[in-house]
Amino acid sequence: MRNFLVNSFIAAAVACVGLLVISRPMPATAPARRAVVVELFTSEGCSSCPPADELLSQLRKQGTENGMEVIPLGFHVDYWNYQGWQDRFSSREYSRRQETYAEKLHTEGPYTPEMVVDGSREFVGNDEARAHSAIAEAGAEAAVAEVSLNPQKGKLLVNVAGQPGASGEVWLAITEDNLSSRVAAGENTGRTLHHDAVVREFKEIGRLYGSFQAVVPVRFQRDWKRGELRIVVFVQDPRTEKIAGAAEIPATHISQ
Repeated sequence: MRNFLVNSFIAAAVACVGLLVISRPMPATAPARRAVVVELFTSEGCSSCPPADELLSQLRKQGTENGMEVIPLGFHVDYWNYQGWQDRFSSREYSRRQETYAEKLHTEGPYTPEMVVDGSREFVGNDEARAHSAIAEAGAEAAVAEVSLNPQKGKLLVNVAGQPGASGEVWLAITEDNLSSRVAAGENTGRTLHHDAVVREFKEIGRLYGSFQAVVPVRFQRDWKRGELRIVVFVQDPRTEKIAGAAEIPATHISQ
């Protein structure tokens, strides 16, 4: 009987230890990325760019990639304008942004079409397989900064919560979908080109030092189609150009 009681006690103790081990909380892990920024440097004067423009449109329409939000940005550069077609969406500022990527990502120089994912992965912009793999890789990484956007009348309240020591530039972009141009000169003469996620406005709105909050006035140009606009905010490390976090909302959420 004594042995039976001892054995029963030991068995119960082991069971209790097992329960304690099972119920012990698991270590906290960093949240997975839920938003991946995909930038396309393109031009209406470049005959290789339309397939890349189409791929960017597909990424916009798909909305998510393996459960991760994809935020496309179409930057039209200005260095193709000399061939006789003035890309109405082009900007010298966007060309300079691409030049910065060329320096930081160690490419031979700016080219079109070029796609940059998460500020850290670049490749030829019409490479669909590479785009999907780069998005998956970036989306699996933990976000360094959590961006939240709260629309108000005529303005946007931006909140960024960074991990300890997080810093970077906070950028705002306004993009427009469903745009087209009938090209009358240059390499795409006679073609009608379609674009989504065209960057209409792009500006730095502040710096992140651990956390960031700002109320940003938002105005839309008369020729922009309100229902096709989106507002994007992201945080980027100027030392590496890696994007730490991002979010977007439809422009219709902001009343004027």
